[in-house]
This record gives sequence, C-alpha cells and structure tokens, in this order.
Amino acid sequence: MRVTIADVARVAGVSKTTVSRVLNTRSEVDRSTAARVREVIDRMGYVPSSGAVGLARGSSRTIGMLVPSLTWPWMGEVVQGVVDTLEAAEFGLLLFTCNRGTESVERFTSQVSARAFDGLLVVEPENTLDMLTALHRKGLPVVLIDDRGHHPDFPYVTAANHEGGAAAARHLLSTGRRRPLVLTGPTRFGCVRDRLAGFRTTYAEHGHALDSGLVVESDFTEADGREAVRRMVREGRDFDAVFAHNDLGAVGAMAALRASGLGVPDDVAVIGFDDIPMAPLTEPSLTTVRQPMRRMGETAAGMLLARLAGGTATAAPVVLPTELVVRQSAPAAAG
Repeated sequence: MRVTIADVARVAGVSKTTVSRVLNTRSEVDRSTAARVREVIDRMGYVPSSGAVGLARGSSRTIGMLVPSLTWPWMGEVVQGVVDTLEAAEFGLLLFTCNRGTESVERFTSQVSARAFDGLLVVEPENTLDMLTALHRKGLPVVLIDDRGHHPDFPYVTAANHEGGAAAARHLLSTGRRRPLVLTGPTRFGCVRDRLAGFRTTYAEHGHALDSGLVVESDFTEADGREAVRRMVREGRDFDAVFAHNDLGAVGAMAALRASGLGVPDDVAVIGFDDIPMAPLTEPSLTTVRQPMRRMGETAAGMLLARLAGGTATAAPVVLPTELVVRQSAPAAAG
C-alpha cells in the first residue's frame, strides 16, 4: 500500500501541513521538527505527489495541457518545447487529449474542478474556445498555442502564417512558376486564411492573379492532397507548382504527380508548410515553410510560468517568424 502524507504526519506527530512545509523547505518549521519529519519520510519511503508538495504554497506546481490529439505530425515538437521549459522550472505536466470527444472534455473539466493544475496550455480542440474563455475569466491562467484565427481574450502564441505564405509565393515566382495550384487546409482555420492571403497578395503584387479553379480546399491529410492533384490532372488543369498548406498534403501531391507521369520539380515544383520530421526524407526532399513548433511550446510555457509568478496578465499575442526551407522539390533558381 502506498505511503501517504497523512501516514507521515501521524508517525511524525505533526500535521499534514507541517509535512508539506518540510517538503517545500519552508522556514516556518523549526529544525528539530523538520529533521524528524525527514527521518520519517526516509524510513517510510514516502514519495510525495505534486499535490502534497504544493499544499503549503497553494499550488500544485503542475501545468495542464489540452490538445486535440497526439497524432498530429508536429504535436510532439510542441509538447517537447513545453516539457523542456516546465522541467527547467521544476513543474510537472498533466496532458489531456480530446480523442473521445465529449467524454474527454468532461474528464478534463473534472480535473479543472479538482484544481489538479495551476495553469493551462492549449492547442485548441474543436468547439472548446467558449469553455476555455470561461475558465480564463474565472481565474485560471490560460495560454493558447496556434490561435486558429480566433484571437481569444487571453494570451496566445502563433506563427507568422501570412508571411509564410508570402515567402512561398516569392520563391515560386523567382523560379518562374506562374500558375500554382494551392491546396489549402480547412478554411475555417485562421492560419489557412492567412497563408492563402499572403500567397495570393504576393502573386497579385507581381501581376499574377491566382486562378480560382486552382485554389482547392483540403483536409490536411496525405490522401486528400493526393486526390486533389489527381483530380486536377484528370480535368486537364494547367499548373506548374503546388503550394500545400501542410507537409502531409504536399507529400500526397508529389505521389499523385509521380503517378501521373509528371516530374518534381522539373514539371511541377512543390512547397509544403510545417517542416515535419519526414520533410527532408521525402523523394525528392520537400521544400517547405518551417513553423517553429518547439519554440512555440517553449514560448507559451514561459508566458504561463511568468503569469503564475505574478507577471501582468495580457492578451497580446506573440507571433513567431516562419522560415522557408529550400530543398529539392522546389530548388532555387539557377544563378
């Protein structure tokens, strides 16, 4: 049976609060009492929970993180950035996913009610923004990662999606590509609208309006990217480049181009978005717009820790730069 803080308190002849204060190295406990409590802890093999350690300081030293799923290709990078920052500050992480829909949300809200964590980091699952806003207004510190264009009234970290789209356009234009096929993600996402706007505006500034028939909404999957390109080829659409709003869509596009007898990049250049781990491993290697996913996690966690340490609350967003990574699927123009 697991030894509890109550067991330690009983054997040491002190209160649970005193045990917690010893665990937190608080000065309110005299030396002889603290020494006795530590001796009991060592003898009984007590391993403190985050809740016990935080009892005296009024916090759990644990951060909650809510994400839609861990299967998204870039989610691991975000979580790793969060973990690196929290561990350096000696905070723990309690991770929640929404794989089971309403059931997952109910389990998450029960943990909020139990005050299992001090603050919350969120990669927003569908249809949860109202709930998150309500939690923030009730006093729970919340920081959003990748705002999806919703611009909440609490802090968030996002990437420069508009500039990322513009960078992809400038690169294709510099290599003489004038008729790009654009595979967007779901247009309800703000990041998608921003990427398209940056790309479209840059082409227009160079005197080339995008063909509306070559702007295709997809669902961010490899299969949908493959099918969209296959359909465009079947319909006889003329395009010399593909700008996919995520790398999986770009991978699907390259597969469909190869199956149709078109060469990448000789016939059609391809650019993705994200720079997931598989991007440099594709054949040819994928040119893409890199999102600083790990840095987004680090930045969001740092913002939340600063808030917990008494920093001023602000809803001002932090926008991190994107970077075009040129590889073989859309090489630079020959100099």
